[in-house]
Amino acid sequence: MKMLKALVAVSVAAGLSAPAIAGADLYGKVNVSVQNSDDKDGSRTEIKSNASRLGVKGSEKLDGGLKVIYKYEFQVDVADESGEKNLKSRNQYVGLKGNFGEVVIGRNDTMLKQSQGKFDIYSDYEADIKALWKGENRMSDSISYKSPKFNGVQLGLSYIADEDKDDSATSFSATYGDKALKKGKYYAAIAVDSEVKGYDATRVTLGTKFGGVKVGAMYHSQEAVETGKEESGFLVNAQYKMGKYNLKGQYQTLEDDTGFTLGVDRKLGKNTKLFAFYTDIDFDAEDKKDGQYFAVGLEQKF
Repeated sequence: MKMLKALVAVSVAAGLSAPAIAGADLYGKVNVSVQNSDDKDGSRTEIKSNASRLGVKGSEKLDGGLKVIYKYEFQVDVADESGEKNLKSRNQYVGLKGNFGEVVIGRNDTMLKQSQGKFDIYSDYEADIKALWKGENRMSDSISYKSPKFNGVQLGLSYIADEDKDDSATSFSATYGDKALKKGKYYAAIAVDSEVKGYDATRVTLGTKFGGVKVGAMYHSQEAVETGKEESGFLVNAQYKMGKYNLKGQYQTLEDDTGFTLGVDRKLGKNTKLFAFYTDIDFDAEDKKDGQYFAVGLEQKF
């Protein structure tokens, strides 16, 4: 681990001294908030590092019209005490891209997770959709393929090998449009997991925008492979830009479990924002404690 930290430090220093090295870009973000939490761990005020990260990604042209593509990303907890838990692996892979599409090998988000696009508007916070739903998986030992786009439609497949059980799992998606609604007005996706981390899951995502408003909706169902327990729910959210402010709201369910969040972002610069949110999560089961969270924070991207 010490050697790994040293390599990361060298990469950072090198990245700061030049904008690109052999087609590679250094990137990251620091997202920190002061949060009041009241949940199963009691009531407290804490400093949260919300999936702050550091990574290197890039591509390089090869013979035959191919490109090698790669990403090496870590999550860094800037609010915790120093130690090995501060550094966690995120997406890390290498692959090839060409007229056939692209294929990457390594650690990567499943196609079901990727299919949500930018419509989990509180991803990495307490209201991340994984608070209620299964399927937000980043899998090691995986091979991921994405087809070229045909009239805006792209297919994707993740194959995950289980070396311990000599078994495998798959995740499939079909997407249409612009997942961030920056260049287009519509986005749609359907994705299916088969035996990924013990669950079969299906998710449908829809998004559109009109004027300064973006709206998103998801339907999600999941079934535990071992027990056969089936659950389903939905999510709706909206964002409204008003000058440098972005007003945001999200509501999510899984059977009788619910969660809602209201918040606002304030743009301070191209890569800098202030944010605040309030989240309330209500569990129906008696063995789960409800949670309420209020946070104010700052994010800097680079």
